[in-house]
Amino acid sequence: MKKIWLPVTLVTLIAILSLSGCGRAPEVPNETSTASAENVVFELIVAHINDTHSAFDPVPASFRAEELTVFNEFGGHPRILEQANAYRAQAQADNTAMLFLHGGDAWQGSAYFKINEGRMNADILSRMNIDAMALGNHEFDLTNALLNEFLDTINFPVLAANIDASADPDLKDQSNLRPYVLFAFDGYEKIQLHDFAELQDLDQRYHVVGVFGLALEDMPNISPDTGQVQFFSVVESAQAMVDEFAEHGVFNVIAVTHLGHAVDVHVAENVNGIDAIVGGHSHSLLGDFTELGLGYAGDYAQWVVNPNQLDATCIVQAGEYAQAIGKVRLKFDALGQLQYCNGHNTLLSNDEFYQSSARSPDVRLSGQQHSQVLDFIHRHPKITVATEHAQLRAHIDTVYKPHVEQAYGQVIGMLPAPLQHVRRPGDGDSNQHGSQVAPLVALAQYEWVNQAWVQEITGVRPDFALVGAGGIRQSLDEGELREGDISLELLPFANFLAVVPLTGAQVLELLHETVVATLPEGAHAGKFPYGGNFRYTFVETEAGHAGEVTQAEVNRGTWLTPDWQPLDPTATYQVVMNSYNATGNDGWTTLYRAQAESSGRIDLAYVNGELKVFPVQRITRTDGRLQVQYADEELSCSAEFVSCNTDALAVIEFIRDVYVPALGAVMPVKYPMVTLKLME
Repeated sequence: MKKIWLPVTLVTLIAILSLSGCGRAPEVPNETSTASAENVVFELIVAHINDTHSAFDPVPASFRAEELTVFNEFGGHPRILEQANAYRAQAQADNTAMLFLHGGDAWQGSAYFKINEGRMNADILSRMNIDAMALGNHEFDLTNALLNEFLDTINFPVLAANIDASADPDLKDQSNLRPYVLFAFDGYEKIQLHDFAELQDLDQRYHVVGVFGLALEDMPNISPDTGQVQFFSVVESAQAMVDEFAEHGVFNVIAVTHLGHAVDVHVAENVNGIDAIVGGHSHSLLGDFTELGLGYAGDYAQWVVNPNQLDATCIVQAGEYAQAIGKVRLKFDALGQLQYCNGHNTLLSNDEFYQSSARSPDVRLSGQQHSQVLDFIHRHPKITVATEHAQLRAHIDTVYKPHVEQAYGQVIGMLPAPLQHVRRPGDGDSNQHGSQVAPLVALAQYEWVNQAWVQEITGVRPDFALVGAGGIRQSLDEGELREGDISLELLPFANFLAVVPLTGAQVLELLHETVVATLPEGAHAGKFPYGGNFRYTFVETEAGHAGEVTQAEVNRGTWLTPDWQPLDPTATYQVVMNSYNATGNDGWTTLYRAQAESSGRIDLAYVNGELKVFPVQRITRTDGRLQVQYADEELSCSAEFVSCNTDALAVIEFIRDVYVPALGAVMPVKYPMVTLKLME
């Protein structure tokens, strides 16, 4: 049966609903579905990635192969490209339609990005044969002028149907930042259409897929430097987009989003007519990876019934840092009704395996052990040994890698074992104390501000520090730790440190609002708080919804010999944190409320090589954007001779000058700073 492109009237809609037999909530269409082959007239393969964050090289990793913990590498863009090409070759051999989509946040995350400011991202991504990408929050990490340059350079559209960039001087004329794109398929053959007018001359043998994008509606609270771009409701914008597709006879609809898994589910529960959501933002490796020791973040190809109880949406997401690629198969009937949705994520491993994170020749697996690991991988559907795309690997190594290697600087310490970073305790294979990196970062920032020479400049004695998990971008691997590992990769945002006066009650309010926001399955957990010189316990009382801080203590001893004292709700504490969180961004809204009228906060940056204090008067909020109003001179990080990366500098200097001399190596903080007790 041929697809006919006609505007949809009320009569047409009634006919569609009656013909499709959708008078009740649809059953989950997956590998057990009984949908008959004659009902399926169009089949589509969607390969997808998200939150790749400039991970052009493989990521050091580990997984469990039955009783053996294996240390390996996952992913990197050359492996992603090679695997996507394999999917593409199979789709072509089967004469099946295929799309390759990116769920946003291609930017930030590695030294490659810091040095090349998005230009390398444009170069590498344009070699990947991507069909469309969602607009992520980290795409706003530089300037809109550089984002515009990126959009001009890439060979695929970036999609966001819930934004208006017409008032932004840099993006107003950007034609590659679009609400949607159309793809017409005849088997594997694919034609990209730029607007609905092109449907009029399209041969009826083609099946058309509408792909639209959704960006965070609270983007200014996540990424403060969005210029004059406006952001609107994801639910209202999505429904309007689906309705517009229907008016033009397009019923095969995919949303590529950068919202987080929990919000993707919310969209599916409140919008009719989206067949599939290809997501990002929450870094969710969907599917059951517990057998590999990598946890369970939610179902892959989760089926969510729409509010009309007639349609349903299939939701996928593929983890983080280009370690895995997802592949989902969608089957549609003649009326565009989704009949089948199934697939999984695949972790892309190298074929060199080690029995410790040292990855030295003496611990490399060989012979029978190596064969056993390979056999395990070959039996497991969610991990594979993948080769790298040779030309892309060579291009990265010759054009970009030499400059990155030069930028890492001096060795500041050695790690005898890896330090794991997770955003929320319990995620992945972590315990109830979560990240091993975040407490060290928070402790370092507190101790740096607590130095006598810094106190002499600030006039403030800090009490403790807090960090948001999302500001820390990776784990630390065993071996040498260099300056650039901190400033280019671990803390790449160049956020200056701030010291904010907060009452104990405000600290408790902050902990409660940020932790509760991370409890739902698939929630964006970047806002989760970790402490330095401060510890707390949070107990979940309603699974995924509620809980309470049951203990909060401040260290009144030293970091080596702590003396824990209860947090006093009535006392005022000087709290160290980075400027991003100190302003109330990413759900740290208590910080905004505490400074909306007046603020005793001070910001710390280097000017002409000397540390300088910038007193803050208050925080203002306009159209969702939080802005710092300074009491005197404004701190401008783009100004000449101003260096704002005191967040990373504090960690480098503390580890190099204090931590390593005291302990001999870079090791986890010896006492937990966070305890999160989740309900079973």
